[in-house]
Amino acid sequence: MLAVGIVSEVFGPRGGGLPGFDFALCTERPGPVPTDLGVPLAIAHDLDRLAEADLVIALPWTGFRTPPAPAVLDALSAAHGRGAVVAAHCVGAFALAAAGLLDGRRATTHWRFAELLAGRHPEVRVEPDALYIDEGTVLTGAGAAAGFDLCLHLLRREYGAAVANTIARDMVLPSHRDGGQAQYLAAPVPEGCGDERLAEVLAWAVQNLHEPLPVAELARRALMSKRSFARRFTAATGTTPHAWLRNLRLSSAEELLETTDLPVEEIARRVGYGSAAILRDQFVRRRGVPPRSYRRSFTSTP
Repeated sequence: MLAVGIVSEVFGPRGGGLPGFDFALCTERPGPVPTDLGVPLAIAHDLDRLAEADLVIALPWTGFRTPPAPAVLDALSAAHGRGAVVAAHCVGAFALAAAGLLDGRRATTHWRFAELLAGRHPEVRVEPDALYIDEGTVLTGAGAAAGFDLCLHLLRREYGAAVANTIARDMVLPSHRDGGQAQYLAAPVPEGCGDERLAEVLAWAVQNLHEPLPVAELARRALMSKRSFARRFTAATGTTPHAWLRNLRLSSAEELLETTDLPVEEIARRVGYGSAAILRDQFVRRRGVPPRSYRRSFTSTP
């Protein structure tokens, strides 16, 4: 039920100028489908629905240790073969592996079952610490709330950071978090963390992103030593000050690239990088493309 809630929340109906999706749940045999909460879901569509989908996400199911029916595997393979993007959340990766879609690819799943996946499918390069893995037309995500990471990544990849950030804010979630499955949510400003002083300093950092913002300065404003600040920061956000700032700078740069005509040099200044060259280096390293290529791909249109 958690997985169903995640994908329906991200890809369900939404106004406000955001992309609309023709969202549907389907199964091999339509009708009531039991769930882990004991509440059955009434599924109206059969596997024929996959034949026209642009994106197919295999959700986790309690019987994942047994391969899905041949009809399910054939439908997944056929969807991928005609060009659909096929993804899996949590142990849904077992369905993609059984269909042969993960052969020779990197993949992840819930950390608890990563060893089982690797043992059953040695041709799959399982990475148990990843939140999600993007192999182009095949993607896999880790367990539980990492389904949000996977879905938001798909939005960011296809529609850009502005759309992903808007939907993430609507769900009160970070639009992107770095690191592995052991990491807690790295929220832009950790609300409700019980540390008002830390939250105030981070809010100040967001408003002064154009500044260098060394950790020593943040610690001084929080009236803490650098060591105490780093410890309390990690406890509140699940990441380090350096990683938090880097992600914040890059996310801000993405939005400016999408929504403004500012030169890359000015964007670099506004998000706290010393030059366009430094921004480009970080962008290529963390996002895979230079800023100008990103702008050409994701510039918002009226």
